[in-house]
Amino acid sequence: MQVQQLAYFAAVAETRHFTRAADQVGVSQPTLSKQIRVLENALGTPLFERHRGSIELTSAGEALLPHAQRILIDVESAQRSVDEVTGLRRGRVRLGATPSLCDGLLPDLLTRFHARHPGIELEVQEAGSRVLTRELGQGRLDLALLIVPLRPDSTIETGTIETTPILSEELVLVGPADTDLPDVVDVAALRDLPLVMFREGYDLREVTLGACRAAGFEPRLAVEGGEMSAVLRFVEAGLGHAVVPEMVMRNRPNLRARRLQEPSLRREIALAHRADALQLAALAFRDELLAAHPPRRGR
Repeated sequence: MQVQQLAYFAAVAETRHFTRAADQVGVSQPTLSKQIRVLENALGTPLFERHRGSIELTSAGEALLPHAQRILIDVESAQRSVDEVTGLRRGRVRLGATPSLCDGLLPDLLTRFHARHPGIELEVQEAGSRVLTRELGQGRLDLALLIVPLRPDSTIETGTIETTPILSEELVLVGPADTDLPDVVDVAALRDLPLVMFREGYDLREVTLGACRAAGFEPRLAVEGGEMSAVLRFVEAGLGHAVVPEMVMRNRPNLRARRLQEPSLRREIALAHRADALQLAALAFRDELLAAHPPRRGR
């Protein structure tokens, strides 16, 4: 059993298509098919059920897949470790962050880190906390800035991910600059306002809906299903109000934020990573971030 064969197997398992898998790993389709057959012969069992127009994993394939993925992650990690012993002149940091943090916190941090380590590749994935937690657990990210506490995920073993709280941010009600509202608004006042709501999977969606329901009402949604940038544009267009982190209000002259009370709304941001050892490039980025945003004590 060879690592390359496992990479071909994992690509077919992901794409469920031999030609697309071959394109993904950069070999010809006949070469990939031959190596899959060699792997199946070595294991003494088929890994795929081949039907006209579809490919499915056999029970043996299902059993092999998580082990193959773990081996490939470890091989990539080993390669990156070797690359990084040159003193951070090369390497890669795979970072995940929620959209509001990509907009508000990351740009300055990425600029400083790149100036210090120009040879290190920065790969940023923007997604909600649930997606980022899963990507961390599966080894596809080195670090992530996400909302805590983490939500349980049956695909991730307990203790796999460690978190360091770094920031508590206030959530505000944002609307067009000319909206006639007081500077401080009770959550109960949202009953009478049309809201622009984030898509499923956003923590901001759950926080907003939860606060409204705790106040005894279901909010009236004018637009539903947006990302952060879209939500802010919809609010600027006058379609409704939205509950957003205060940090995203920089450089938004057409919007105005009102503080929320009874209750005030906050969320906790943490730097997260897998419990196993970080590579040198990721450690350097972690140190840079924690120097700018020291861990919150007693959390």
